[in-house]
Amino acid sequence: MKKQARIAKVSRQTGETDITMRLDLDGTGKAAIDTGIGFFDHMLNSFARHGLFDLDVSVKGDLQVDCHHTIEDTGIVLGKAIKEALGDKKGIRRFGDAILPMDEALLLCALDLSGRPYLQFDMEFSVPKVGEFDTEMVHEFFYAVSCGAGMNLHLKQLDGVNNHHIIEAAFKSFARALDEAVQYDDRIQDVLSTKGSLE
Repeated sequence: MKKQARIAKVSRQTGETDITMRLDLDGTGKAAIDTGIGFFDHMLNSFARHGLFDLDVSVKGDLQVDCHHTIEDTGIVLGKAIKEALGDKKGIRRFGDAILPMDEALLLCALDLSGRPYLQFDMEFSVPKVGEFDTEMVHEFFYAVSCGAGMNLHLKQLDGVNNHHIIEAAFKSFARALDEAVQYDDRIQDVLSTKGSLE
């Protein structure tokens, strides 16, 4: 099976945000991130590095309001970029999972590139913010990604006290699980579905 370049360039402009993104699923972990939210930049850098994705993100958002639109809309665009880069999904493993430790935190992520969005989110935070990042936005970000990508996504906190560690472990475990799911398997000649379609 001939492997196509799996690169997506997605732009989204609204009255609240202006976002441009380039995603290469077969990269080496290079990232250039500027969302205006330092902790969010750190999380997206971690996602790119640990998933070995090349990711360029530029966001101009209404941060004078709060961080909500910037983070949620970036999730929407990342989901769309994943979907676009995957194309017809022929030959990919489809499923991915990772259990990832970060100091005292332990996160489980499992996902299915089924074409059907769903988020099961089981994480708890003890502070409202990490830096300028509202912790409640972790759910909103991953919900937006799952919807944009058509992805069944489960995130479960198995342990953890430090909110920075918990959130970062979530982004890293998501990266590892997604990297597994998008890999080609030479035994899969079409799409891995009895329906013949992943939509």
